[in-house]
Amino acid sequence: MRDDELDRVRRIEVEAFGGDESIGVLLDALRASWAWEPELSIVSERDNEICAHVLFTRAILDAPDKLIDVLVLSPVGVRPDLQNQGIGTAMITQALALIRASRSEPAVFLEGSWNYYPRFGFESACAIGFRRPSHRIPRPAFQVLRLATFDASLRGTLVYPDAFWRTDSVGLR
Repeated sequence: MRDDELDRVRRIEVEAFGGDESIGVLLDALRASWAWEPELSIVSERDNEICAHVLFTRAILDAPDKLIDVLVLSPVGVRPDLQNQGIGTAMITQALALIRASRSEPAVFLEGSWNYYPRFGFESACAIGFRRPSHRIPRPAFQVLRLATFDASLRGTLVYPDAFWRTDSVGLR
């Protein structure tokens, strides 16, 4: 995503979440935070127009021995008139391929549908020893994708960027 695309991306995300302006507030807060890296904000275009967006932000895993850099996938939004056409699936698949090819973090975490995200390789984070950053996140919704540098002994508590807390964006709605 280029800087001049931010307003359009923000509108798409808010519309994708049923007009929930708090998603736009979260995007603004993330963009102003330490967790933001421009190359992790990825757009999809159709007919030369942005139609979808996926955002990865930096986060921390509070592991028993040290803090570990990880990524969080959130939010993901597809323009409402184009939803359920495979755009989100294609975009997430391509974005994860980019992450796998260019990043050193061992894992990507998210809170989301336990019926949707396993198709990309996400699995229950709680089942393999990770702790949710909040009890408001349903256990099945707290998921992790193991990347190439993942070590099977890795455990700990996910620490969201402060923007998620300041905007009360933790826990499924």
